[in-house]
Amino acid sequence: MDLNRFQQQLKGTSDAARPLPPVDKWDPPFCGDINLTIALDGRWFYEGSPIGRISLVRLFASVLKREGDNYYLVTPVEKVGIKVEDTPFLITEWHKKDDTLVLVTQTGDEIPLTSSAQLELRTPPPAISDDKATPIPYICVRRNLWARLHQNTYYQLLSHANEAHTQQAEGGDITRFTIRSGQQEFVIGEVAD
Repeated sequence: MDLNRFQQQLKGTSDAARPLPPVDKWDPPFCGDINLTIALDGRWFYEGSPIGRISLVRLFASVLKREGDNYYLVTPVEKVGIKVEDTPFLITEWHKKDDTLVLVTQTGDEIPLTSSAQLELRTPPPAISDDKATPIPYICVRRNLWARLHQNTYYQLLSHANEAHTQQAEGGDITRFTIRSGQQEFVIGEVAD
């Protein structure tokens, strides 16, 4: 698979003024894997070298598709497999718009946090997990594609979080850290006391 040919197939499919391509409706034949990796830190690598052009990364991110545990870049005519070390997106910024928390990925996607289905606490991979394997927030960006909060972003949100202590039915206490977005409370962390 030639990455340049793949890029040519995508010309005109995505830019800032257009909606995302309808990759869920595309079902092209699988053409094999390419040596493209999305690393734990959110950087995209091709043939072991970082892809430095953010416009190219954004283009490829717009045609990213997940099927089961596998990730693909798709065009209307072909589908190629890529490797994702944890999640394809990393939340690197956040801001408030009115009373809604808006999370921003390394590719510029903005995700207003409005539904409990958008956030899950998951244990990150061992390479970035603490000794206790503490779950951290993962955010659904779109189409079953998730993002992990960058450590700095997570700590910033924790500094704005409310803290509540709860006694568990099976014994022991737990401390939950919550943030408010819109009319909902979201749990962004919990630790056993």
